[in-house]
Amino acid sequence: MKLNVAVYRFVDLDRLEALRTRIDAAGRALGLRGTVLLAPEGINLFASGAPEAIEAFLEHLAEDDRLRDLPVKRSWSQAVAFDRWRVRLKKEIVTLRQPGIRPRDGRADSVAPETLDRWLQAGHDDDGRPLAIVDTRNRFEFEIGSFADAIDPGITAFSQLPQALEPLRPALAGKRVVTFCTGGIRCEKAVLYMARAGFEHVVQLDGGVLAWFERIGARHWRGDLFVFDKRVALDATLSPEVDADLGAEVGPGIDAEAATA
Repeated sequence: MKLNVAVYRFVDLDRLEALRTRIDAAGRALGLRGTVLLAPEGINLFASGAPEAIEAFLEHLAEDDRLRDLPVKRSWSQAVAFDRWRVRLKKEIVTLRQPGIRPRDGRADSVAPETLDRWLQAGHDDDGRPLAIVDTRNRFEFEIGSFADAIDPGITAFSQLPQALEPLRPALAGKRVVTFCTGGIRCEKAVLYMARAGFEHVVQLDGGVLAWFERIGARHWRGDLFVFDKRVALDATLSPEVDADLGAEVGPGIDAEAATA
């Protein structure tokens, strides 16, 4: 079995070219495949390989104090879930094109999966507000699977979200707005933007859908979870619907960076 990990952290990074060279060399030496994005605002990585190689790679990253104790989401597949190993420098690790939104300066409010589960079963939050669950992922991801009754802003790239949210403002007024994405990274920026733009009572699902599946399972979810690798989609047990041995393409021209576009 191969271990697949998804990791991100918003943290100030400098000397990016030297960091890229070191991370690239470490991943290649360990035979890993996947994508690592580095930017002044942090790191976002998806890696797949032998379990011992993945753990050695994470230990290597931890030699840099800024990358120690990274929150890691793990899942498994029969074969390596990516075709190649890439470490790239970017302007943002998740592209919103809103320079004033800086998660590394302070995280937005979040809700634990267990609390959201309780709210969904009750039909309201702890203050009695009705819920509005907003999917911040791309439309094709929404169509593969999402929370029951989730709102789809209809975007094809994350950078479109600010404009797409404006028509939703009347429908969200007075409600507890819960945003979610695959592993949590997009919502780190989405909720900060929404709060700055005047949306009230907005929180993010802590850890995204991956954390929901780990801790709650399939309850309140419909369909599968699209992932940006050869597994294509995961069910609520974090098992691939299409095994990587099949060599499935990750959508029409999509790779692991598409979530950041």
